[in-house]
Amino acid sequence: MNKSILDQKKHIHMIGIGGSGMYPLAQILHAKGFYVTGSDNNETDTLQAVRNMGIPVTLGQKAENIQGADLIVHTAAIMADNPELIAAKNSGVPVLERSELLGIVSSWYPNAVCVSGTHGKTTTTAMLAQILYTAKIDLSAFIGGKLPCIGGSGCAGSSDIFVCESCEFVDTFLKLYPDIAIILNIDADHLDYFKTVDNIIRSFHKFCELTSRTILYNGDDENTCRAVAGITDKEFISFGYGEENQFRAVEISHTGTQTAYTVMKSGEILGRITLQVPGEHNILNSLAAVAACDLLGIPFASVAQGLAEFRGAGRRFEIKAQINGITIADDYAHHPTELTATLRAAKQMNYNRIIAVFQPFTFSRTVQHLEEFARSLEIADLAVLTDIMGSREKNTYQIYTRNLAEIMHNAVYFPQDEQAEYTDERKYQNFEDVCHYVLENAKPGDLVLTMGCGDVNKIAAMLVRQLTEIHGKQEETA
Repeated sequence: MNKSILDQKKHIHMIGIGGSGMYPLAQILHAKGFYVTGSDNNETDTLQAVRNMGIPVTLGQKAENIQGADLIVHTAAIMADNPELIAAKNSGVPVLERSELLGIVSSWYPNAVCVSGTHGKTTTTAMLAQILYTAKIDLSAFIGGKLPCIGGSGCAGSSDIFVCESCEFVDTFLKLYPDIAIILNIDADHLDYFKTVDNIIRSFHKFCELTSRTILYNGDDENTCRAVAGITDKEFISFGYGEENQFRAVEISHTGTQTAYTVMKSGEILGRITLQVPGEHNILNSLAAVAACDLLGIPFASVAQGLAEFRGAGRRFEIKAQINGITIADDYAHHPTELTATLRAAKQMNYNRIIAVFQPFTFSRTVQHLEEFARSLEIADLAVLTDIMGSREKNTYQIYTRNLAEIMHNAVYFPQDEQAEYTDERKYQNFEDVCHYVLENAKPGDLVLTMGCGDVNKIAAMLVRQLTEIHGKQEETA
């Protein structure tokens, strides 16, 4: 992508400006002095936040919305038959997909910290942003989830630091210009695109090659170590539990939802970290953030303070409410490794039972990891399964939720007509069945955890609403 494409441009129009991935870019472009306009089909809190910046927004996507723009940006979710996108492509004005614009924006910052990995990207990016915000650094950020301290999924600051979540799906992260790259882990995922783990590793290797200065990597993860092998012109800093890592977590302790550990840097003690988010995976996520902040020159005391104040990003073990002794939480986990990490973390807490409400996402992932999904979900005391959300796929695999439930000992699901088209009406009937079952079976002391990267979080909202109607508003946290 030509980094100079925005040169001499004044008016940038964004199709789908209310999306969580467009919002931070709109903030940055607006702060840089571009005249930004946008359109969207749905009213959301994010769309209102865009309006609050003084950016004109049109509800509804029409060809005339692009008038006057000298560069047009759209999200990948905009369909090819969208009249506004068709008009854009016929206008003679340059048109960029959102990830292309993100790549150009990353090139503007001398300290672009790009956080990659199959699991933990959003949490680690949010941790970094929280630390820098707490340390009074006027950062810019692009995060895959909402972070309360910055009021959304991104921010635009005046410093030279840009913290950017960097997604490997369809090689999106290869459009970025990282100065500091973080690789948290590499696992078998998005095999509908990558086909093999070796191909995933090759893409991460290319991502490392794009990095201008420093690569922070998980020295305990075999695939990550393979990805960084053979690159000689960068600085490498490893983190993990093993003694060979430059940054290590030692003397780990757990108390309820709180985790504490001591950070060692090249054999020297830096100090103690206390986390308010549970799980061994979050120790590694935070350790990566510690290493990055050390590289950026942030004092350790500020790093420790920022992590102590971090309460998680949106949809990452997000406690929604505690009503009548029942805790409702929501988590984005959608891969067996993520499910395992989250459910093991939940098991370390003092709940009577863990009820996992899981929405499988994409038919291909469900087929490829069927056995692993079953073993992961069996960590819960009870797994309640929704229909598979196909998203971008058709069910050419003839895979259904019952195929998962039948190989589990703790699963409940609600059979649907497998020949019927997966419509919104059918989906929400399924959600209502799931919600009714959970309400009938959850008891005080239980954790109900909705899990998945689709719209299963709507079940959490339904449960909160219905429990509130039954018991009154008690201890609601979101």
